Amino acid sequence: MKTFKNLIGALGLIAPLALAAATASAEDQLKVAIGQINNWENQAPTLGQDAGIFKKHGLVLENVGTAGAGETMQPIISGSADIGAGVGAAGVMRAFAKGAPVRIQAPAFTGTGDLFWYVKSDSKITSLKDATPETTIAYSTNGSSSNNIVVAFVSELGAKAKPTATGGPAATLTAVMSGQVDIGWAAPPFGLKEIKEGKIRIIARGSDVPSLRSQTVRVLIVNADSLKNKHDAIMRFMDAYRESVDWMYSDPKAVEMYSVKMKLPVDLLKESMDKFQPKAALQTDTMADMDGIIRDAVKLKFLEKPLTKEQIAELLQIPPRKK
Repeated sequence: MKTFKNLIGALGLIAPLALAAATASAEDQLKVAIGQINNWENQAPTLGQDAGIFKKHGLVLENVGTAGAGETMQPIISGSADIGAGVGAAGVMRAFAKGAPVRIQAPAFTGTGDLFWYVKSDSKITSLKDATPETTIAYSTNGSSSNNIVVAFVSELGAKAKPTATGGPAATLTAVMSGQVDIGWAAPPFGLKEIKEGKIRIIARGSDVPSLRSQTVRVLIVNADSLKNKHDAIMRFMDAYRESVDWMYSDPKAVEMYSVKMKLPVDLLKESMDKFQPKAALQTDTMADMDGIIRDAVKLKFLEKPLTKEQIAELLQIPPRKK
């Protein structure tokens, strides 16, 4: 009898473990490469996962940070990651036109007012007009939105500076403060503390380029095979991503969690959101000014010629928002 009771007890222990294992296996895993992973506008996968939103949709994300769009696209193209976030739209179109297995899953950021360019406080440069052919101006990586904007600074605004890839905001700040680069780039909240302390000065913003102000400049991308073979999981990712963005702007806890992660005051982060990252900029439903995006991608040498209607239909794989 004792042996029988022990057996029943063991089975009672095994049952919940088996149920837990079944629950865990029911969660699909997706790998997400995120350019500038600490930027507020790229927090939906990370904060959303921490808040349990992706788990609610049956997903576990492996979020990996990169130095920018160029590094983000590489694992998506190779298939070692499923989804890429914070990727410049022009760079994605260039890769797609060359046959890369990438698709645009959704717009991620519309407008260019969130990115700014700065100099050391004691620099003689007060605007882009002061730049010379010897002046170095930073962007993250090739194909990124910061790369696109810097090219536009030169071609549209007549800036004479030399575009220079510097990676992420932290590495760029080090390069500027050490004198290796004259004009740095940043995305808030990074740099706001240094501005308040008088260490650096903003001399230009992405919104200074007229043609880019109302365009979708950064997107979510997906590997074409992942979209086909993991379609249901990718669709649930989009549902969870959109829910996460809504939560980030409606629940004060999201900013508090971000504050702990970044070790920055909540008030500073809220100021950054108000000035640089309004919720409308994070819309994920429609590529804003697609004709303009393609036109400028050709003008700025990201594309040799405009994409055809058939190519655009293949490239854009934006699922409708659930009502």
